[in-house]
Amino acid sequence: MAAPYVITSKALGNATTPPASDRIVIGGIGIGNMGSGDQGAFLGRSDVQYVAVCDVRRNWRDDGKGRVDGKYGNKDCAAYVDFRELLARDDIDAVHIATPDHWHAIMTIAACRAGKDVYLQKPETLTLREGPLMIAAARRYGRVVSGGSQRVLEDYRDIVNPSWSGEIGTLKAVDISVGGPSMPCYLPAVATPPDIDWDLWLGPAPWEPYNPGRCDGNFGTGGGSWRSYLDYSGGSLTDWGAHHFGGAIFAADLRELQPASVAFHPASGGAGPYVSLTYPNGVAVHHNRPQPLRPERPSVAHGGDIQVHADGTPREGKPVPVYKGEGGIYGDFIDCVKTRAKPFRDIELAVNTMTGPHMIAIAYRLERSLTWDRSAQRFTGDDEANRLLDRARREPWIL
Repeated sequence: MAAPYVITSKALGNATTPPASDRIVIGGIGIGNMGSGDQGAFLGRSDVQYVAVCDVRRNWRDDGKGRVDGKYGNKDCAAYVDFRELLARDDIDAVHIATPDHWHAIMTIAACRAGKDVYLQKPETLTLREGPLMIAAARRYGRVVSGGSQRVLEDYRDIVNPSWSGEIGTLKAVDISVGGPSMPCYLPAVATPPDIDWDLWLGPAPWEPYNPGRCDGNFGTGGGSWRSYLDYSGGSLTDWGAHHFGGAIFAADLRELQPASVAFHPASGGAGPYVSLTYPNGVAVHHNRPQPLRPERPSVAHGGDIQVHADGTPREGKPVPVYKGEGGIYGDFIDCVKTRAKPFRDIELAVNTMTGPHMIAIAYRLERSLTWDRSAQRFTGDDEANRLLDRARREPWIL
């Protein structure tokens, strides 16, 4: 005897939960630290159905699956070691990615090719070459790709609002104080524990022996975390810098531009070296410019991290761009997945923002000034600098 087909109340939805057909189906790649926070934000939304997690570490993978199963009261959440298996699922609409930075471009492009929208933790890129490839993939496959720095809009209102309102006049310069580039890693080899796929954690990065300090996900950038080391991250300059540069570039309304030049200033008078970016509209953005070289008082400031200098002549203001939907930057992403609009941190705006810190890192490394050709995405007349636009990747992880 055939049993009748039953549609569950969860599938139909109720006053607080949309029906299954109206929910965005999501999976997460990289579920430790920030990944768990992103997972919690999406898992807490009634218009999201969370179905899969992926992590090369067994404990984080199991914890992530446990949170999902606990939320829905079942054991249905799938758990993967290899992100390609998650992306192969036809039922998943979108993914959030919070892996170490050296995986961001490869995974984002693969997700776009697989028809998934992407919420990507900052810093979105590890090299200058990656950005245009990520933008191209998002546009070619019609994907919504959002950068993941919630601080850009939520933490820097004290400089964004007066800058966009016009009350401080025309912006001339911005000073950003944040740490420098990443460092080489010389940690010794130790036995690889059984609960991590070390080869897959390294992925496109050069092969190195396992050491827990090499792959620790803590938020420090002074050693003992992947955020500290050249093979996996841009160091504090791109990690915390993604927030500070993001807020400063947004306040100065430079998100649609890329620097035209980068100037290296050697150490002088007891002060260390610093680097300045100049944008096509003449605005200068300085990284760690010594305090005596700055104007006596900034027009507005975000503590000691960001100082904005304007001419003081009030001008006509513009409304500050805001998130779409409800629920902060996560709600902005989900709303754009539904409407196909560009999110607040659209990948092109995020890439433009990160272009500056990457150029600064190259100027520090070469100890000289450089000129940037945006249309060619190359430095003008400098072969050595252009060799630093990207890096070699281990096969098969190529771009």
